[in-house]
Amino acid sequence: MTIGVFLFNEPFASVEVQLRRAREMGFKHADITDTNAGGSMMGTAGFSPTISLDENPFEVKRLFEKYDITPTTVCAHAGLLEPSNPGTYGTAEIMKAIKFAAAIGITEVVTTETDPRSEWACSLSYAEQIFVIAEKLCVPVRMAADYGVHVLLEPHGPVTDTIKGLQDVFNRLGNPDALGVNLDTGNSWLGGADPVEMARIFKDKIHHIHWKDLGAEWESKRGTEFGCGFSTIALGEGVIDIKGVCDVLRDSGIASSTLEIVGDDDTLKRSKAYLEQCGMGG
Repeated sequence: MTIGVFLFNEPFASVEVQLRRAREMGFKHADITDTNAGGSMMGTAGFSPTISLDENPFEVKRLFEKYDITPTTVCAHAGLLEPSNPGTYGTAEIMKAIKFAAAIGITEVVTTETDPRSEWACSLSYAEQIFVIAEKLCVPVRMAADYGVHVLLEPHGPVTDTIKGLQDVFNRLGNPDALGVNLDTGNSWLGGADPVEMARIFKDKIHHIHWKDLGAEWESKRGTEFGCGFSTIALGEGVIDIKGVCDVLRDSGIASSTLEIVGDDDTLKRSKAYLEQCGMGG
């Protein structure tokens, strides 16, 4: 399993700056961390590590190759609980991400529902949440199968942070092979799930992992927040059973993973070393 990084190591910096920093730290794999449809003013100015899904994907591949870094996933986190709206990242962008990824040999596109923001989304019943998520993913998942890509659901909202929620979305879509899980150790724990149990139940559906550990100060927030962005501590130094997740997934054949950690170089290097000690490097 490869161990890569998120391209978010320098604030207000371009993708190229992020790639240069990742390479300086010794990493050779990274997610395409932020994507947008159309043009981004901040991205064009070089102040944001975002990649347009309307860009020529081969230009992006060449930029990664310039720093000898392989992109492992395309992140397409969406607002799947929100009303369909051209101004909200959703089905259309996920479909663009699938085509973008397939063009340059990336097989994993990561998305999620995110916590509800609008009054309408907050008012949905559980059954309605499952339906609207599945409805927005129906065509993208069918397209992903045709392109040889997996759409991976990441724990990052009230549905995906639960084992039952993930199972119900899978069942509503007919458990297609093109739909999988991007296990996030920090988000799943923060949302109230047991990451070890989630790893065990979805072992055959997990195709990528976002690694983070969280300190004891997060325990009071558990079950009340959905996703925490990044961790600021090294793996193995917090309260999450990272080793237990490793024990479950060590023989699963997962090809790639990402350290979703911000901090100095040593924090990232200690985290990589911890995973290697747990038998997850390679």
